Amino acid sequence: MDTFIFSANAILPLILLIALGYGLKQIKFFDEAFLKKANAFVFNVALPGLLFYNVYSIDNLSELNWSVITFVVLAILILFVLGMLTVKLCTSDPRKKGVILQCIFRSNFAIIGIPLSEALGGSKAVAIAAVISAFSIPLYNILAVVALSIYVEDPKGNKIGPKQILISICKNPLIIGVALGMTCLVIRGFIPYDEATRSYAFTLKTHLPFLHTAIKNISSIASPLALIVLGGQFRFSAVKALAKDIMIGTVWRLIVAPLLALSGALLLSQHTQFIHFTTTEYPALITLFGTPVAVSSAIMAGAMGSDEELAGQLVVWTSLLSMPSLFIIIMLFRSMQLL
Repeated sequence: MDTFIFSANAILPLILLIALGYGLKQIKFFDEAFLKKANAFVFNVALPGLLFYNVYSIDNLSELNWSVITFVVLAILILFVLGMLTVKLCTSDPRKKGVILQCIFRSNFAIIGIPLSEALGGSKAVAIAAVISAFSIPLYNILAVVALSIYVEDPKGNKIGPKQILISICKNPLIIGVALGMTCLVIRGFIPYDEATRSYAFTLKTHLPFLHTAIKNISSIASPLALIVLGGQFRFSAVKALAKDIMIGTVWRLIVAPLLALSGALLLSQHTQFIHFTTTEYPALITLFGTPVAVSSAIMAGAMGSDEELAGQLVVWTSLLSMPSLFIIIMLFRSMQLL
C-alpha cells in the first residue's frame, strides 16, 4: 500500500492540475487566446527557467558515477533509435511521428525525478538523480528537437536538413536554459570552495539572492502553468480519432521503455564487472525510465509544428496510467530487495 501511495503522491498533483485547467476552460474562465499566450510564456520563459534552476541546483559533480551516466545516455539513445523504427512502421502522418517518438524516449524526470527518487531511496538516491539530470535533461531536449524536426517540412515544403536542425537546437529556449545552467556549473568548478563552511566563495543564492529568488519563482510556476494550460487544451472528443497513436505512445512509455531499460540495468549489473547498480541507483533509474512523458513535450510539439493535440493526449494518458505501472515496477524491485 505504501508503494501505491508513493506513486499516487507523485502523479496525482499532475492530474489534478490538468483537471483544473480542463474545468476552467469548460466554464469559459479563459479562452483560446489566453491558452496560446500562456503556452508561449511557458515555452519561452518558464520552462527554460525551470531547467536552468534544476541544473544550477546540482550540488556536486565531482564524484560522478560514470557507469550510471554511460548507461543512462546509451539507454536513451537506444530508445530513440527503436522509437524511430516504431514510428516508421506505425504511422504515416509526419506531424505524429515526432510526437510519438518523443513520448517513447522522453520521461518527466525533470519535474518528478528528484521527489520520487527521494521517496524511494532517500538522500543518496537524490544525489544520483541530480547527477543523472545534468546529462539526461540536455540529451532529452536535444533529441526532442531532432525528433520534432526530421519528419516535418519547413514553410516552403522542404524537408528540414541537418543545418536547420542544428540551428533549431541552438535557438530552442529549453536547451538555452539547460546550457546556461551547465555553464554556471562549469564556472562553479573554478570558484574557491571552503571545506570548513562547505560553501563556495560565490553563489547566486548567497551573493545575488534577489536574482536567485526571481529565477526560483519563475521555475516554480513552469510545471503548474504548463499542466493547467494542457488541461485547457484537452478534448475528450479527440481520443477516439487518436486512440491508436495514444495506445502506441502510452504502451511504449509505461511498459516497453522501462522494461527494456531496467532489464538492461539488472542484467549488466549482475553479469559485468564494469557496471554495478545498488539500492542507491535503482530509484533514480526507475524514475528516469518509468515516469510519464514530459509535460514540456506537448508545448514543444506545438511550438515546432507537430501534432500538439496528440502530444497533449499522451501527457494526460501516460500520467493517468503511470500510477499502476509505477506501482508494479516498484513492487517488483522491492521484491528483489533492490529498493
